Order: sequence, then structure tokens, then C-alpha cells
Amino acid sequence: MLVGAHVSASGGVHKSVDNALEIGANCFALFVRSQRKWTSPPLKSGEAEKFIVEMGKSGIKSEHVIVHGSYLLNLANPSEEKRKQSLEGMLDEMKRCSQLGLCMYNIHPGSAVDGIDAKDGIKHIADCINTAHEQVPGVTVLLETMAGQGTTLGSTFEEVKNIMELVKRKDRVGVCLDTCHIFSAGYDIRSKPDYEKTMNKFEQVIGLENLKAIHLNDSKGPLGCKKDRHENIGAGHIGLESFRLMMTDPRLRDVPMILETPDSAPDIYQKEISLLHSLH
Repeated sequence: MLVGAHVSASGGVHKSVDNALEIGANCFALFVRSQRKWTSPPLKSGEAEKFIVEMGKSGIKSEHVIVHGSYLLNLANPSEEKRKQSLEGMLDEMKRCSQLGLCMYNIHPGSAVDGIDAKDGIKHIADCINTAHEQVPGVTVLLETMAGQGTTLGSTFEEVKNIMELVKRKDRVGVCLDTCHIFSAGYDIRSKPDYEKTMNKFEQVIGLENLKAIHLNDSKGPLGCKKDRHENIGAGHIGLESFRLMMTDPRLRDVPMILETPDSAPDIYQKEISLLHSLH
């Protein structure tokens, strides 16, 4: 099974590869620029080449590395000016993906702020993805399932599907399922019957062929709380059984599973990765 974590790229993106290997990961996620600033300097000369060399030595496939988009992006924003700013940020990050030889780019879909109707917000998101696909070849956009906090879109499988249906390049859009988020949104995965019910629902609405990545997080909040509060594996309301079910699910064999738990020290990630493999 492919298990890793969101690792630091501090000191240069090529450092992220070593950071992943250090914790025993065979897949990983990273930010390719500051996630809390609208603009960042371009990659330094030779940095992309160093990353590609390190990737080649690591044995980790490029499709098993997930680039996480900035938290500032809101492709659903009703303000054309603000939406354009988010699109420009998205384009910058996708171009960095191309520079690094990476093809999987994960985003939070967006929020229906300032009273915009969810249907209109969904159209804005899809329009931005279509524009990005036209301008940056070879990069697949992954829509992350959300917890339903506030006005965020994408907390139901149906909303995610509605975005995907409006994307022209079906081969370049997929889903990143976040365990904390779907649990907080009301999808139970704690027992085998509930887990199968949720996975069957995903298959019926979105299709498992579109599941390209998973964020492995326990939840500080109870089922259906609609709060995005990650917890370390086995320490929250989801519990270990759910993660055992995922680690033994043959349908997920080639899907990179990425830890985003709150205590993200390398030794903690290493222990959590070992724990998850022991469940398998």
C-alpha cells in the first residue's frame, strides 16, 4: 500500500524527497510555494533539476506525489477580480508542477462566499479548472472532499460530481478523499458495514476510477460535526478500525494515502506510517 505524509520543502523542493524517505514513505505531498501568500518567487535556478534527480533516486513515482494548492485559493468567489487572483495562483502552482515533472495537483474546491448560490460557485470552479487545463498541459486537478464547514463546497459526493461534470477534460480531473473531512460531513467509515456503504456511495456517485489520492486523518470532532479538525491516527472519533479497513482494501492498492495529522514531527509521521502498515 502507498502510505506517506505531507512533508516540508523548506530549503528547496528537492529536500521534500529526502524528508519523505526519512519517515519511510513511498508517496508524499508538498507545497511548491508558500501556501499562505498570494505571490512567491519562482523556483531557484537548478532547483527543479535537483528535485527530478532526487525523485529518480528515490524510486517514488511522480504520480504518487501530490502537490497541495494554496489555502488562499477560492475559485468559487463571486468577485471576478478575486476569482482571477485565485486562478492566477492556481496557474502558477500548476506550472511549478510541470517544472518538477509532477502531474497531480490537489485543491480545496472553494467557498460560496458573499451569498453566491452554490450552483454558481460550482460553475466558477469548473470554469477556472477548464482555463487552467487550457494553459497548463499534463497536470490533473484533484478536488478534495471537504468537511462542510461554513460555506465550503465539496462536502458531499454529489457536489464534487457536479463540478467534475462541468470540467471538459474528464481525463485530467479526479478526487482526493480526506477521511476527516468526509467523516465530519456525515459519511461514517468506522465499521465495515458503514465503510462499505460510504465506499459504495462514492463508487455510485463519483466512481472509484476517479479516486486519485487519500488524506489520512482522524477527526477531533464527532460524525457530522462539519468541522475541519484533524487528529492523529487512532486518537480521534474515527478510530483505528477504519484505517485498518482502508489498509486492507484492494481497491486502494495504487492510491497514494497521505497523512496530514496535526502532530507532524518526522518521528510521529514515521510511527504513524509504521502503524498503518502493521494494520495491513
